[in-house]
Amino acid sequence: MDLLKEPDLPEAARPESELLRELGPLLSAEAAAEAPAAGVEAADLEQAVWVRLLERGPHAPDPGGRARWLRRAVRAEARLARRRTRREVPYGAAPTPAAPAGEPEDALLHGEENRALRSAVARLPGRCPQLIGALLSPRDLTYREIAGELGISQGSLGPVRSRCLGCLRRMLAAEVAAPGPWGKER
Repeated sequence: MDLLKEPDLPEAARPESELLRELGPLLSAEAAAEAPAAGVEAADLEQAVWVRLLERGPHAPDPGGRARWLRRAVRAEARLARRRTRREVPYGAAPTPAAPAGEPEDALLHGEENRALRSAVARLPGRCPQLIGALLSPRDLTYREIAGELGISQGSLGPVRSRCLGCLRRMLAAEVAAPGPWGKER
């Protein structure tokens, strides 16, 4: 619905229609200029500023400072939109995987971490090496498939996994110095 073209407004709403007619083109231009940097559509930015103006109630900005107020309101809404896009993550967004052809140092460190983890898993007691190896498998096995491969019941898989991971944590904590309070290294 186009508010600027509404012909039969009541007498009390006529000042608002004049305000819409006066500020509409300026608001459209300001919103179109600020929207790309804010990462939102210009129409959304316009709507937010109109809501801000309507929330002021009958106290519309004074005629001499309307353009200044409008520019400030558009910039404030654009700042809010930028903050919101930084904080909000859409549902279903998967984290981006690391680039396989990244820096050579990253590949070397990643390989060393994997080797350290695999060697610690191999030193675990009992069935833990097989269980953790199955959990780390690139085949992405289900609990039913892991239980079938290891020959244990699916119900006991969770508690055994928990004990194995606790043992692995203790092993790795002894090998790597844990950070102290407030992120300081010991």
